[in-house]
Amino acid sequence: MRRRLLIADDSETTREQLRTLLAVDETLEIDTIGDGRAAQEALAEHHYSLLLTDLKMPYLDGMKLIEHVQQQRMPVTVIVMTGYGSIDHAVQAMRLGAYDFLTKPIDADHLLLVIQRALRERAMQDEVARLREQLQQHYLFHNVLSKSPRMHAVFELINHVAPTLSTVLIEGETGTGKERIARAIHEASAAHRTGPLVTIHCAALPENLLESELFGHEKGAFTGAAGQRKGRFEQADGGTIFLDEVGDIPLSMQVKLLRVLQERCFERVGGAERIEVDVRVIAATNRSLPKLVNAGKFREDLYYRLNVVKIELPPLCERPEDVSLLATHFAAKYARPGEPAKTISPAAMERLLSHSWPGNVRELENAIERACVVARGPAIEAEDLPLELTSIRPKLLVPAIDLSRPLAELVRETVANLERAYLRRALKKSRGNVGRCASISGLSRRSISAKLSEYQIEKDEFKKD
Repeated sequence: MRRRLLIADDSETTREQLRTLLAVDETLEIDTIGDGRAAQEALAEHHYSLLLTDLKMPYLDGMKLIEHVQQQRMPVTVIVMTGYGSIDHAVQAMRLGAYDFLTKPIDADHLLLVIQRALRERAMQDEVARLREQLQQHYLFHNVLSKSPRMHAVFELINHVAPTLSTVLIEGETGTGKERIARAIHEASAAHRTGPLVTIHCAALPENLLESELFGHEKGAFTGAAGQRKGRFEQADGGTIFLDEVGDIPLSMQVKLLRVLQERCFERVGGAERIEVDVRVIAATNRSLPKLVNAGKFREDLYYRLNVVKIELPPLCERPEDVSLLATHFAAKYARPGEPAKTISPAAMERLLSHSWPGNVRELENAIERACVVARGPAIEAEDLPLELTSIRPKLLVPAIDLSRPLAELVRETVANLERAYLRRALKKSRGNVGRCASISGLSRRSISAKLSEYQIEKDEFKKD
C-alpha cells in the first residue's frame, strides 16, 4: 500500500536531500513544496499520510500551517523540522498538535525511525476511522445508532409508516431517545412530506399558554396578544408535529386536540376562521396512557386516536449490545478540537457494561462527555467515569427476551456473556497470568487459551493492572 508524504521547506537543497533519503522506501510517494501557502493548497487537494514541514517559510509559516491542519481536522500526521535555536517553537508546535520535531541538520537514521513510527500510528488511526465509519453506516438509521434487534425492528416499522399520514405514539422511559425517533420518522417521510418538523414539549407549558402555542391566537385575544400569531399546528402544515410528554396535556385541552386529529382543522384563540392543516402527529410519553385513562386523567377516545401506530422503545439495560457502540460514538462526538477521539480502556468498558443505566442513552452520553473532559491520556480510564459508575455492581447478564429467537440461541448468548465477564474478572485478579486464571476457574490452561481466543480477549491488557 503506497502512502503519500509532503515535504514543505523553503530550501530546495533540503527538499531534494530529504526526497533522496526517503526514496529508498518504495511504499512512499513523495511531494515537495517550497512555501506554506502552496503546502496548504496541496493538503486540500490530495490525501497525505504525513507532512514534514519547516517552521520558517514564506507566505505562511509552519505554525500557521499546523493550526490549519488541526482546525480542518485533516487526517495527516505532522512532523516539524527546526534549527537548534528554535526548540521553543518546536515545543509550541507539539502543543498545537504536531507529532514530533527534528532539529537541523537532520540525522538520517533518526528521521527514518520517526517517519516509520509516525506512518505506523497513522495507519492505525486511519483504520480505526475507517472501521468507525463502516460501523456507523451499518448500524445508523436516520441518525439513530443501534445494533439491537429490537431497535432494528423499530427502524423497519418506521420505514413502513413513512409514506403514510398515520398518527404515531412513541412510548419509552426518559432518555431512551423518543425525540430522536420522532425526527427519524420525519426524515424517513421526506420524500412524501416536505413540511418542517415542529416540536412542542407539552409538560413545559401551563394550560393557558398551551392552547395558544398549539393553535395560535388573533390580535387582542388576551392581554398581551399584540398581534396575530400562528400556532405550532399551522407552522407544521405539510410536515410533522411532535407532541412530547403528551400525557401531561390537561383534560380541557385534550378535547381540542382530539378535534384536530379527527377533523384536521381548528380555530386560533380569539378567532372564528376555520383553519385546515395537513399534519402528521407524533406523540411521545414516558407514562402509561392506559393507566392514566383508568385514573380518569386522559381521555380514552384521544388515546385511541393517538395509538394508531405504537412504537415502544426498549430501555438501554435491555439492549446491552448498544452500550459499547454508543460509548464509542459519544467519545468521537466529544473529542477535543484537533485531537483524535479517545479510546475506552477495557476496565472502563467493563464498568459501562456493568451499569444498569436508569437514565438510559442520555445518562450514557453525559457519562462519556464528562470522561472526555477529565481524561488526561489518550484513553478513557475507569476513574474518569462518573462516581456512580466507579464501583462495579453485579448484574445478571440476561439478554432481552425476544420470542422471535429460539430459546437455545438465547441460552448460548447468556452463557457467552457470563463466560466473557468471568474471564475478564479472573484475568484482572491474576494480572493476565493464564495459569493462575485456570486455577481460579477450575479449567485447564488449554481451555482458558481457547476461550480467550474465542472471545478475543487479550491477556496482556491485564498485566499492567
